[in-house]
Amino acid sequence: MKKDLKGKKLLILGGTKLSCEIIKAAQKLGVYVIVTDYLEDSPGKKIADESYMISTTDVQSVVALIKDKQIDGILTGFIDSMLPYYSEICKRAGIPCYGTNKQFEITTNKVKFKNACRTYGIPVVEEYNIKFPFNKNELENIEYPVLIKPVDNSGARGILICNNANELIEKYPISLSFSRTKHVLIERYMTSKEATIFYLIQNGDIILSSMADRHVNNKQGGIIPLPVAYTFPSKHLIKYQENLNFKVIEMFKSLGFKNGMIFIQTFIENGECIFYEMGYRLTGSLEYKIIEKMNGLNPLKLMINYALTGEMHNLSIKEVINPNYSKFGFNITFLAKPGKIGKIVGVEEVKALDNIIDVVKAYDEGGVVPNDALGTLQQV
Repeated sequence: MKKDLKGKKLLILGGTKLSCEIIKAAQKLGVYVIVTDYLEDSPGKKIADESYMISTTDVQSVVALIKDKQIDGILTGFIDSMLPYYSEICKRAGIPCYGTNKQFEITTNKVKFKNACRTYGIPVVEEYNIKFPFNKNELENIEYPVLIKPVDNSGARGILICNNANELIEKYPISLSFSRTKHVLIERYMTSKEATIFYLIQNGDIILSSMADRHVNNKQGGIIPLPVAYTFPSKHLIKYQENLNFKVIEMFKSLGFKNGMIFIQTFIENGECIFYEMGYRLTGSLEYKIIEKMNGLNPLKLMINYALTGEMHNLSIKEVINPNYSKFGFNITFLAKPGKIGKIVGVEEVKALDNIIDVVKAYDEGGVVPNDALGTLQQV
């Protein structure tokens, strides 16, 4: 990193369990970490150097806190809905923000992202343009099953499978309830293999940093498949680089992306990538731990550096990053059914194994996986 970060103050918006990964990484760099949210006992507050009871959506109060405590930078973690607040807070406080409101709007709205892809000839999952309440003719012209999803939510919340017209009519209002803008997509239900593509961005350079095959559990009965493993590098990487990478880079350059990180979720059908959504933020899969082992650069640390200095790195990232790994990386995810966690055993034994980078717990003993977590990434 270009500058010594010791003593700099970083504000984390939201002290979720996953946000603890940001907090710990920043503290290892010598950063003084402050957390704010509206919860008294959020996990991040327990390990932060300082914390406050200010809601992350209370822009005015967060800006006042930044000025009062002379905070150098802020980060939000893994939730799309926080990005507009993050952007507005940065703007008012005059501190670095890696993206713009318009960029966050395009990348968090599934319809706008897919439209951008179409402009640049990038394949996307087909959708049915019908409106609720449905008429009989429209329902008869749909090939089932279909997937319905709110256009502006993440974490698999509100995404449901509909096997026939009756299920579509019944489940559509449920999915709609998860959409802030009251807009739901009806898409062809895909059963093909999946992959996730990762990019780093530095001063307008869009750099492919990794591509992983995404393996899912599709045996939960009527629930969307959720990830159980990622394998690096993807077996589709070479073909992606030959056929689509240049189009994706062109698209993001045209949208004015300057810094930060991106992930794109894609199906693989007949060997070709078909995009369905993306994120312009840190990822809950924590793939940066694997990328650091492969390339020596940690995307999370780059994001922390940008928040505090306005620069991703003092060196050219594209000279260091190579997605064509000579080794293999694996990220294994365990899905828990709803209920109270009685015991978690074997963590230290697994950590002690050769070639294990880390073990990250989303829940602790005594924690509760809520019933509404079924079919969402809260099951991880």
